[in-house]
Amino acid sequence: MKKDIEQYYEKYGRKVYSYLLTLCGDPDISQELMQETFVRAIASLGRYKGDCSVCTWLCSIAKNLWRKEMRRRGLHPSADEEDFPVEADVFAPSPEENAVQKDAKMFVLRQVHSLPETEKEIVLLRATGAMTFAEIGELFGKTENWARVTFYRAKQKLRKE
Repeated sequence: MKKDIEQYYEKYGRKVYSYLLTLCGDPDISQELMQETFVRAIASLGRYKGDCSVCTWLCSIAKNLWRKEMRRRGLHPSADEEDFPVEADVFAPSPEENAVQKDAKMFVLRQVHSLPETEKEIVLLRATGAMTFAEIGELFGKTENWARVTFYRAKQKLRKE
């Protein structure tokens, strides 16, 4: 059993971390919650029925831990704008260009955060490349096609703005 978890950690640890990072935007919290996810997985390995992929099972545990953490802190389980750092550009844009880029990113993030929770989560998972449509569908207990359609509709809403 211990060998299974070690294999799961090697195979899915990065995906679980990426998933948590899309939820909370904080690398330290993501790392901590990822580790806790695998601790919980060890404790409940005997209850894993195999009705979903291991990755989906682990991400479900991770999501529940994230929501529990947000409730513990008295926060709503959605990312803050400041949780999405503006990456440094290789060509070092001028301060004016930086301001325009930051405003544009903030506008897009505000629009994403105004989406319903499910659509927001799907957009963030796809935008970060954390999960495929098949994995997203499985995570939500839906089909791959549902995930694609929901993502498409969310993009249409964002384009309208």
